[in-house]
Amino acid sequence: MGQIAENIAKIHEKMDAAAKRAGRDPKEVQLIVVSKTIDVDRIKEAVACGEVHLGENKVQEIMDKYEPMGPGIHWHLIGHLQTNKVKYIIDKVDMIHSVDSFHLAQEISKRAVQKGVTMDILLEINMAQEESKFGLAADETEDLVRQIAVLPGIRIRGLMTVAPFVEDPQENRPVFRKMKELLVDINAKKIDNVSMDVLSMGMTNDYEVAIEEGATMIRVGTAVFGARVYPNKN
Repeated sequence: MGQIAENIAKIHEKMDAAAKRAGRDPKEVQLIVVSKTIDVDRIKEAVACGEVHLGENKVQEIMDKYEPMGPGIHWHLIGHLQTNKVKYIIDKVDMIHSVDSFHLAQEISKRAVQKGVTMDILLEINMAQEESKFGLAADETEDLVRQIAVLPGIRIRGLMTVAPFVEDPQENRPVFRKMKELLVDINAKKIDNVSMDVLSMGMTNDYEVAIEEGATMIRVGTAVFGARVYPNKN
């Protein structure tokens, strides 16, 4: 067994244990392997272990890897998305995790209708209110849900957050708990065309706590592939 396969097996063990601690079925949680900056050969090692849900931060990386990776991959755009890039990925990704404005949702809707597809989206919530992060404030979420719900070609499936990077993952527990509460709260409003079941939260350093608090998707890269080596920009 190669290193990547070993890493994935360990992640699944921890995922299962976290789900069981919370009295949840481990099958409720989807691992999204974050493949940003990782070359196709190494990504294929992960896919060979059955990991076909891949997350990318940049549209360009999805474009570069889409053909080489071939069919059977479920691509997730997890990074900030500019409206002028939507047209490139509208027929390539299964889900856009990072919708944080009506303007962006309108563009996704327009492009989806043109392509005859329905795009699943998540609203990105800046639950920890970090100035450096994208995302909505929690109290803006319901209004945006109501605005987007009437658009054609787009389906709100849930919420996403990027929690703060912390040494102790327990510090993010309140963030994840509030995300779950927000999802439950909006579902309770019974908004037409809205039934949200996805909570995308938790990364390499805190995914176990995220699962305990209700995550249905976790986005893990470093624990799969090791620390990233970014190309030297000089």
